[in-house]
Amino acid sequence: MGITHHGRTDRLDLLDPTLRTWECVVLESGPDGIVLDRSAFYPGGGGQPPDHGVLLWQSVETRIVGTRKGEDFFLLPAEGDPVPPVGTAVTGAVADDRRSRLMRTHSGLHLLCGVVFRDFGALVTGGNMEPGEARMDFNLPEVPADFKALLEAAVNVEIAADRRVDVRVLAREEALAIPDIIRTQTNLIPPGEEEIRIVDIIGLDTQADGGTHVASTAQIGRIELVKIENKGKANRRVRIRVVD
Repeated sequence: MGITHHGRTDRLDLLDPTLRTWECVVLESGPDGIVLDRSAFYPGGGGQPPDHGVLLWQSVETRIVGTRKGEDFFLLPAEGDPVPPVGTAVTGAVADDRRSRLMRTHSGLHLLCGVVFRDFGALVTGGNMEPGEARMDFNLPEVPADFKALLEAAVNVEIAADRRVDVRVLAREEALAIPDIIRTQTNLIPPGEEEIRIVDIIGLDTQADGGTHVASTAQIGRIELVKIENKGKANRRVRIRVVD
């Protein structure tokens, strides 16, 4: 997947994560998927699920309920919905509540990762998210008895600090020269990727990442630590909830 495009589709989602509606043209169409020349739908990846939304065309609505990725980026229509023919000018619209909650949740996970790395020196071993809730696994052989309370307090201090969240694209060599840029136990950056997208919570966390994020930590809302689970001798799973 490219940083600015995927196959024939220009990716607007990474250029402007606040974009919710846009004009585009259908390049390929069928019940198995729709390809647009421009799309602000996040296609999914890196633990962040794909966007949902609609395509509006000639007084018709096509609901988009998922994606399929190959050489092109296909939007998956809801079963039974009509699909716009090739060449049709359509208006795309991303479901705002789902996307916004996913952005807040994804940024919340980066903030959590930054705090755990800073305070405990632990790397991420896995993670997943849904709108408003998520889990992240860390290589943490030992934790203090009050770990849950300490961690929840620390992440919410960083939210209140209203740290700016910057996104930039760097050449591979320049990006990999940044200290501790890989916060996962396994390097997940594809070996052939010449440009790397960097998400930087200023002063706290800098990581290679391909998802959508809020502009500052204050926009995340409050994070509740729902549960800490032991997942093996050296693995702790932290479950969080993002609340208004």
